[in-house]
Amino acid sequence: FIISLCILLSIKGFSQSPIYSLHSIYHPIIGQNGMVASQHPEATKVGIDILKSGGNAVDAAVAVGFTLAVVLPRAGNIGGGGFMLVHDASTQATKAINYREKAPAAASRDMFLDREGRVDQAEYNQSYNSIGVPGTVAGLLFAHKKYGSLPLEDVIDPAIYLAEKGFTVTHDLARVLLTYTARLKKCDASAKVFFHSDGQPYCEGEILVQPDLAWSLRQIRAYGHDGFYKGPLADRLIREIQSNGGIMTLEDLDNYEAAESNVVQGDYRDYKIVSMPPPSSGGIHLIQMLNILEAFPLGYLGHNSAETIHLMAESMRLAYADRSKYLGDPDYWDVPVEGILSQAYADMLRDKIDRNRANQSIDIAPGNPFDYESEETTHFSVVDQDGNAVANTYTLNFSFGTGIMAKGTGILLNNEMGDFSAKPGTPDAFGLIGEESNAIQPGKRPLSSMTPAMVFKDGELYFITGSPGGSRIITAVLQVILNVIDHDMNTAEASFAPRIHHQWYPDLLYVEPGISPDTRTLLSLMGHKVRPRSAMGSTQSIMIKDGLLFGASDPRRPDALTIGY
Repeated sequence: FIISLCILLSIKGFSQSPIYSLHSIYHPIIGQNGMVASQHPEATKVGIDILKSGGNAVDAAVAVGFTLAVVLPRAGNIGGGGFMLVHDASTQATKAINYREKAPAAASRDMFLDREGRVDQAEYNQSYNSIGVPGTVAGLLFAHKKYGSLPLEDVIDPAIYLAEKGFTVTHDLARVLLTYTARLKKCDASAKVFFHSDGQPYCEGEILVQPDLAWSLRQIRAYGHDGFYKGPLADRLIREIQSNGGIMTLEDLDNYEAAESNVVQGDYRDYKIVSMPPPSSGGIHLIQMLNILEAFPLGYLGHNSAETIHLMAESMRLAYADRSKYLGDPDYWDVPVEGILSQAYADMLRDKIDRNRANQSIDIAPGNPFDYESEETTHFSVVDQDGNAVANTYTLNFSFGTGIMAKGTGILLNNEMGDFSAKPGTPDAFGLIGEESNAIQPGKRPLSSMTPAMVFKDGELYFITGSPGGSRIITAVLQVILNVIDHDMNTAEASFAPRIHHQWYPDLLYVEPGISPDTRTLLSLMGHKVRPRSAMGSTQSIMIKDGLLFGASDPRRPDALTIGY
């Protein structure tokens, strides 16, 4: 009787996290003319200054992107890559800019396998061959040239100033320098930047100056795209890589280009959801999960009730199973986008969900969407006074990427080759399983989970969000959107609410500490393998409502800041 009563209470939405007895205590930042939400206060302030000086959302976003390369070295970057959504309020058009890294021309399918055919994890994730051809500079400059309004020097000068004059080391940066000391000290150039001559890392409150990075930024300021992909800076990058056995060449850099494409989009209730197309898996599976969940009355069932979490977890399980087989770079693999996004396919998948019992991942295989054809990352969001908006997510992959810095550049290099399937069927560093669709090929972009997203209501931009978190990015974005639409939360409540995550394999339902013990018990009784874990994601979100901007930075990571004016 007691168990039955608990289940009834959970189904009706009463088994809530304790935080929601204080509903509406969390209030967003409010602005009227413009807003920036990013992972570092200096970057947010730079973005706001750009908006106040007459720049548009893209000008501010590009300035934030370059600034984060200085002040958030574990994730902000010009040595990595990412994805950007740009919304033009005057035309109501939203475009996707893909500046994901590429595999060098000399890359090969089995390049990270040892003689026994096993994945060499060190070579896969921490070597000079784990570096993908960087795309960030190309992507930011592409966006600025096409959509920006200010001169390039205006948007890059703040980053140069912070690199040359220095910025104050925060508690978080001091902490992660201690955590990743071994990784950073493997490279003399990295150690020289982040550690004193006695080998001690920079501490909270000290000023970190990066003259080599300032030099690199000046090359980009003076020569644009060619300042990074050709000339002295390119020479230094390739000299570092090749002198340590890496295969990347000057030709690989010279041939790199960012690409613009149409977004993927879908409908959820009375809203339109827009996000990134492949090689990001984020947008396609975000919409797929929303399609599955739309038939369930999540608002009635209650936020983070056992049944709501169960339904979310089952939709995640199904989507991540499809991700393993079908997602990859569409220039190299036939991704069944239309099929995965179709409502008919979602209806078929939904039939696999038992409302009262969890599936086991061993019993779930990727579906057949062809029949229905018709970790360290950071995100920032920007809206300007005209309603133009940017949602941008970019990454080095691991914290500080490879930890490798090309001498004389101050640029930390990514380890994005680790996002390919080194051996199809073998989990990557985030536990994600990939198949032939994401196998290594020359010039190919590795699959990503980055999910910058925009939500439209009655044809108008309503909500922007995105998150870091590796394989947990997609589910973090999903839950923030559900919190806003189904549970009628404001931006701060939606950002702060406890999260869950399931990714098919490993067959575990991860829950943050804010999910109540009785709810975890009910989920276990339903057959879920519940595993508590630390905070997941770090969303930077902005809502446009009643002529005002309502923004919030996720509290899960230190230093994030939203400013509106």
